[in-house]
Amino acid sequence: MSIGIVQAAYIAAAILFILSLGGLSGQESAKRAVWYGIVGMALAVGATVLSPDVANVWVIAIMVVIGAVLGAIVAARVQMTEMPQLVAALHSFVGLAAVFIGYNAHLELGRVLSMDETARGTLIGFARKLAQKDAVEQAILHVEVFLGVFIGAVTFTGSVIAFGKLAGKVDGKAKKLPGGHLLNAGAALASLVLLVLYFNTGGLWALALMTLFALFIGYHLIMGIGGADMPVVVSMLNSYSGWAAAAIGFTLGNDLLIVTGALVGSSGAILSYIMCKAMNRSFISVILGGFGGTTGPAMEITGEQVAIDTEGVAAVLNDADSIIIIPGYGMAVAQAQQSVSELTRKLRARGKTVRFAIHPVAGRLPGHMNVLLAEAKVPYDIVLEMDEINEDFPSTDVAIVIGSNDIVNPAAQEDPNSPIAGMPVLECWKAKMVIVSKRGQGTGYSGIENPLFYKDNTRMFYGDAKKSLDALLPLIA
Repeated sequence: MSIGIVQAAYIAAAILFILSLGGLSGQESAKRAVWYGIVGMALAVGATVLSPDVANVWVIAIMVVIGAVLGAIVAARVQMTEMPQLVAALHSFVGLAAVFIGYNAHLELGRVLSMDETARGTLIGFARKLAQKDAVEQAILHVEVFLGVFIGAVTFTGSVIAFGKLAGKVDGKAKKLPGGHLLNAGAALASLVLLVLYFNTGGLWALALMTLFALFIGYHLIMGIGGADMPVVVSMLNSYSGWAAAAIGFTLGNDLLIVTGALVGSSGAILSYIMCKAMNRSFISVILGGFGGTTGPAMEITGEQVAIDTEGVAAVLNDADSIIIIPGYGMAVAQAQQSVSELTRKLRARGKTVRFAIHPVAGRLPGHMNVLLAEAKVPYDIVLEMDEINEDFPSTDVAIVIGSNDIVNPAAQEDPNSPIAGMPVLECWKAKMVIVSKRGQGTGYSGIENPLFYKDNTRMFYGDAKKSLDALLPLIA
C-alpha cells in the first residue's frame, strides 16, 4: 500500500472518529456512532499494518488475532455493572503501551546512532525515521519520549487503582500518605528536573527514575480520591489515556495517532469538567486528588428509617398520578432495568405520568444509567437530566429511588462538612412521598450517610431491587 493511500485512509478514519464522538451525544444516534468508530478503527489498523514502513506483518497479525480473541472473551463475560472497572482496566493498557513504546524509542535511537552511515541506509520503518533525524530533532524526540512515558505511567497506576476501587478490591475511601499533596508536588518537580537532565544527556537512568516517580503519582492521585468522585476519575483517566496516545503519536510520527489521542484527551477533559461542574467540584482539585474525604464532623441525623412492604408500595403507586423514578448503581447491580421498564409500561398504561431523573454522575460511569434504560427499551423522551426535572419534584406524588445514595442526598445542601457539600443533587425529598428501594441500611459505595432515608415522607422498600419490583408488578392494577 502506497504512502498516499495510507494517508487517505488516515484522513477517512479521523473523520469517522469525529462523527463517532459527535453521534454519541444523543441516544438516538449512539448506535450509528459506535459503528462509525468501529469502521474507523478497522480502517486505521488496516492502513497502519499495510503501510510500506511496516515489517514482520505476520507477527502483528498473530498479535491482532490474540488480542481480538481475548477482547471478545472479556466482552462476552463482562456485565453492564462491570463496565466502569473494565473501562479503567483498558485505560491502564493504553498507559502501559505508552511506557513500552517510549522505552523502545529510546533504545532504538541508541541502536541507530551506533550504526555507521552504510548500515543506516538499510534501515526501514521507525528505525529509518530515527536515522533521518538531526541533532535538534533527536532532542525533540527526547522530550516526546519523556512526556509519553510520564503520562503513560501516571495513567497506568492510576487506572489500576481506579479498577481496584470500582471492583471493590481497594477501599473506596480517600487515602493519602503523610504529606499528601506535597508528595505529589515533590514527585512532579523531581520529574521536571529529570526532564531537563534527560533532554541534555539522553541518559536512560533519568527516564527510569522519572518512570518511578510517575508511577507513584498515578497511584497516590487516585488513592486520594473518594468513591463519591469515582465517575469523574474514570472520565479523567480517559483523558489521560488520550494524551498518552497523542504523545505516542508524536514519538512514532503517526499523524492519525496524534489526532485520535487529541480527540480522546480533549473529549475526556471536557466531560470531566462538565461532571465537576455538575458536582460543584473544582476541576483542578479533582485532578490533584483533592476530594472525596470529610472536612469535619458530619451533621447528626435524627429519626428512624420506616419500612414499607410490597402491598404498601403498590397502594401508593396505584393512587399516584405523577411519578419520578431515580435509578442508580444499585439498579445496575440487581440488573433490575427490565423490571423498571415493565413497571413504567404498566403505570403509563393506566394514564399515570412517569418520568426518569438522571443525575450527571449516577452510577460509576458517565451515561451508565442512560445506557441501561435504553437497553431496557425505556422511551427516550421520558428520561430527563437533573436540570430539566429538579423543579418538578414539589408537584410530584411519588419519587422512587432505586439504588441511589449520593445523588439524592440532602446533606449536600444541609451539611457543610459532608464530603459532597455543595454538590447539586436531585431534590426528590420535595415530592409528596419518597420510596427508596435499597438492599439494607448501609451507607453505600461512598460511605456517606443519607438523611433522606430518615425523613417523614420517606419509606424504605428493602430487598434486592429486581426481586422487589418483580413482586410489585402483579399488584399494579
